[in-house]
Amino acid sequence: MSKRKAPSDDNLNQDFCDFLIELADYEKNVSRNIHKYNTYRKAASVLAKHPVRIKSGEEARKLNGIGAKIAAKIDEFIHTGKLRKIEEIRKDDTSQAVNLLTKVSGIGPAKAQELVKMGIKTIEDLQNNKDKLNHHQLIGLKYFEDFEKKIPRQEIEVIEKIVRKEIGTIDEKYLITICGSYRRGKLESGDVDVLLTHPSFVSDNTDKQTPTKLIKRVVTALEQKNLITDTISLGDVKFMGVCKVDVFARRLDIRLTPHDQYHCAVLYFTGSDMFNKEMRAHALTKSFTLNEYSLRHIGSTGVPGKPLPVTSEKDIFDYIDFEYVEPEKRG
Repeated sequence: MSKRKAPSDDNLNQDFCDFLIELADYEKNVSRNIHKYNTYRKAASVLAKHPVRIKSGEEARKLNGIGAKIAAKIDEFIHTGKLRKIEEIRKDDTSQAVNLLTKVSGIGPAKAQELVKMGIKTIEDLQNNKDKLNHHQLIGLKYFEDFEKKIPRQEIEVIEKIVRKEIGTIDEKYLITICGSYRRGKLESGDVDVLLTHPSFVSDNTDKQTPTKLIKRVVTALEQKNLITDTISLGDVKFMGVCKVDVFARRLDIRLTPHDQYHCAVLYFTGSDMFNKEMRAHALTKSFTLNEYSLRHIGSTGVPGKPLPVTSEKDIFDYIDFEYVEPEKRG
């Protein structure tokens, strides 16, 4: 961290964001302190959106979500070009090993700490101890280098065309949205998030076989097209696996949601996390409760009522009197 990282063109506070994200990862993976993790993430998000370069901790404190402790870290970084806490974290072999192992798909903080206690601290160590890993973790290890690479937008566009064509061939009634950072207009993404629905699947559906059949048809079609190369898991409404259209293998998630919950799900899985939290908090101020399944009005008794009819994402914004934000501006 001794070398300052130049801010990117669209984020004038990139270097501050970088150290805050590194601190957030440490809190999540090593300290297991989700409150601090969320605090650092929120501060990074706020700084990333700020249109001018922050020149002091005092200036940063005027922004919502940045308190005295983070302001002090910003001052320390401005004056020294580094952060003592991060220097200490980087010198700690255990912290570094836990952070590394959690980069393997399927290995969470608890599993990473368990492995480190066994003396397994590197990717090479994992290769030599495959018997300690489950199916998901083995696939994560197999494609570790590929999964670490960001997916260019153009590649997801190719994947989207294949997905739409193949699913449309089996049944044109499916609705399909690629969510996550791709829908937010980012040039790169970490994985591919596909959200699906079909008119025959609604939240009060009594036929438990309907969603299973719907998602299996899709997965089978994409396997036959050789888009899907590996399956991590396939449940009643969710597929986790691997796809490939170019040189690299990519993480692919396909989620089937009830038709009447689709737009709430699209909003939720588009993100960003911080935007979702902001919108849910605003909804509460207007006596609504919002999540990935539904929007409900909270009555005088404090109990949420029945899900409100939602026919588009914009409906949700209108109900809670929140100005519509285009996906590209949601962080």
